[in-house]
Amino acid sequence: MVPLAVALAFLPLLLTLLLRCRHYLLLLLRAVLLPWLRDRLGGTSREQRAFRYLLAHAVPGDPRHILSTFDQWSYRREHLSCVGPDKGKLVERLLRERAPRAVLELGTYCGYGAVLMAAALPPGARLYTVEPDPRHAAVAEKVIRLAGFDEQKVELIVGPSAEVIPRLRERHGLPKADFVFMDHGKRCYLRDLQLLEEHGLLAEGATVLADNVVFPGAPRFLRYAKSCGRYRCRVHRASLEYCRAIPDAGTEEGPRESPKRRRAAVRAGAWAGRVAPGAAST
Repeated sequence: MVPLAVALAFLPLLLTLLLRCRHYLLLLLRAVLLPWLRDRLGGTSREQRAFRYLLAHAVPGDPRHILSTFDQWSYRREHLSCVGPDKGKLVERLLRERAPRAVLELGTYCGYGAVLMAAALPPGARLYTVEPDPRHAAVAEKVIRLAGFDEQKVELIVGPSAEVIPRLRERHGLPKADFVFMDHGKRCYLRDLQLLEEHGLLAEGATVLADNVVFPGAPRFLRYAKSCGRYRCRVHRASLEYCRAIPDAGTEEGPRESPKRRRAAVRAGAWAGRVAPGAAST
């Protein structure tokens, strides 16, 4: 009777924990368990299944329709770890404000972010996107070309970011990046930011945008960006892609300004993550 009484005493606590964690459990089911089971039973990956869905439902050459079809798949079928439509609006807004000429994406995955950014770039700008997994890169290549972007607009580079970054200038012709979007392995964020600094690949006034810094999280990257003294760091609160009940955030890093310029920016209402022209290089 005593063990039963103890179990009954803990039952309300267990039910409370399940209730509070229900969204994370649902994410585990949709993002991990069900796709794993379908991979084993069907012999194809979820990324390949998503691309087949695109071929059946999306309009070729229409980036907006490609993205909305991806969103339909992720909401109704299987979860994909793309930036998604909500945080995607932030990426688009920053790209239009900055009008960068050279953009670097770390973590192509299935090509969602590459299509979104390529569509928002000004004429003549180029996107370099890096994907370590050849299987994901094969899907991303098809998605990017299906959206209507050729290799002059979007160059897909396959390989680990730690190996690709040091040779971006010599092998791929990227002198400096005006805008960097990080959406790959969260443990790689800090290492790759420091590699970009070490190899002089961040242009003066460059913006670095990092996704998922709250969930799954990139605490070492956040600490460095906030404390190293090189950047102004702004956290954009959001929800996890395709799961609005789970909080997440992206960070925006720009060069730190002098106190005089900073006061002027605050008075002008431009402190909200904007990078002032002529700010000191990182």
